[in-house]
Amino acid sequence: EVQLVESGGGLVQTGGSLRLSCAASGFSFVDYAIGWSRQAPGKERERVSCIRSSDDSIYYADSVKGRFTISTDKAKRTVYLQMNSLKPEDTAVYYCTADPYWRSRVGCMGDHWGQGTQVTVSS
Repeated sequence: EVQLVESGGGLVQTGGSLRLSCAASGFSFVDYAIGWSRQAPGKERERVSCIRSSDDSIYYADSVKGRFTISTDKAKRTVYLQMNSLKPEDTAVYYCTADPYWRSRVGCMGDHWGQGTQVTVSS
């Protein structure tokens, strides 16, 4: 059974940083596309970033390029999202997602989802 458990959300001021973690189990960690999507109230869900460890394929949404960094720790089966220079528009529930293969261009489509972690950026 695929399980994704997020942690690391919280409240931060504009310009601050947070690191999200996603502990993954129940599937081949290096072969799956694992990433992050977010959803803010009243807005469409947005794919934020995705990574596949087997070949280091990475995707970033334009809205986070240069500010967010996705990485993995294979030994811990954990995916991280380092978020720097946070803006109020980054406020959302962030979900960890996993897919059995890399989807063209965006990597992750979200076959499996975690429960989400809230990120709030105050202005």
